[in-house]
Amino acid sequence: MAIATHPAANKTRDTAGLRAAIRILENWGATQEQGVEVLRISRSTYNRAKRSEPGWEATIDRDQLTRISMVLNIHAALRTVFENPANLYGFMTMPNHNQWFEGRTPLDTMISGGFPGLYETFKRIDGLRGAQW
Repeated sequence: MAIATHPAANKTRDTAGLRAAIRILENWGATQEQGVEVLRISRSTYNRAKRSEPGWEATIDRDQLTRISMVLNIHAALRTVFENPANLYGFMTMPNHNQWFEGRTPLDTMISGGFPGLYETFKRIDGLRGAQW
């Protein structure tokens, strides 16, 4: 039996997740353009979420919600792996020379690879903590 939730409650939760994902992306050093690409949202939605306008709630589709979830889970994995804030937030913009990244930064890989790149980056980083997700 499925439990029904109120759509307004989902919108509030989704908006909070979007705002958290944008803060994380910016802490990683992502530009607005990069954040828009990773989350597949419009610039206006990005800006409104970033400003935390009172009463504003985003309409998030399933793909966007999955992307938000991956950003939040990548951040959680990095928090498990790194104690140093410079590494925690800097890792995503550091060139990585393992076979998957091939000298690219994880952030660039997430953007250039579309959804598969985002997912593979998530899997690789989650693997650093023992793939606990």
